[in-house]
Amino acid sequence: MARKLLRFTGVGGQGVLLAGEIFAAAKIKAGGHGLKTATYTSQVRGGPTVVDITLDDDEIYYPYANDGEIDFMLSVAQVSYNSFKNGVTPGGTIVIEPNLVKATDEDRKMWNIVEIPIISIAKEEVGNVITQSVVALAIANNYMDALDEELLKSVMLSKVPKKVHDINLIAFDLGNKYADAAKKQ
Repeated sequence: MARKLLRFTGVGGQGVLLAGEIFAAAKIKAGGHGLKTATYTSQVRGGPTVVDITLDDDEIYYPYANDGEIDFMLSVAQVSYNSFKNGVTPGGTIVIEPNLVKATDEDRKMWNIVEIPIISIAKEEVGNVITQSVVALAIANNYMDALDEELLKSVMLSKVPKKVHDINLIAFDLGNKYADAAKKQ
C-alpha cells in the first residue's frame, strides 16, 4: 500500500482523537506503520481539534503532513474545517457533516465535497451520539480503502468499553452504508 494521509477535524469531545488512534493501531496490527498526530487547544471540550493519520507499509520518518498532502479529510465542525481544509490535496475528498459544516462554492471546485450527516446518524439511527467517531471511522476507511474492514472493527472494539460493542458495530455498518450511498450520487 502506498502512503495514505487522512485528517479528521472537529472540536474537543467529538471523538476525532479516538478515530485516529484506532486507524494507527489497526495499521500496526496489520504489520505496517501507523501514526496519528493531534493538535488541539487547551480547552477540553469545544476547541478546534485536528488529527492527522499516516498509514504506510514503509517506516514513517516524518510524522506531520504538509499542506496539500492530505488525501482525505472528514470534518464535523466549521471552525476546524476552515482552519485545516487547505491541507487537503486539490481533488481530494472532504466529507463534511452538513448540519454543522458548510463548504463554499470555491471549496466545491477545489475538492470532492461529500455531505454525510455523521452526527445525525449516530444520534438518531444508532441512538448514541458518542458513536459518531466510529461512524466517521467507517466512512473514512470506505473512501480510502485503507485497511481490512474486519481488522479495523476488531481494533475498534478493543478501544471501546465492552458494554458499547453492539452499538459501535451498528455505527460502523451505518458509516459504510452511508459512504456507499454517497459514492453512488
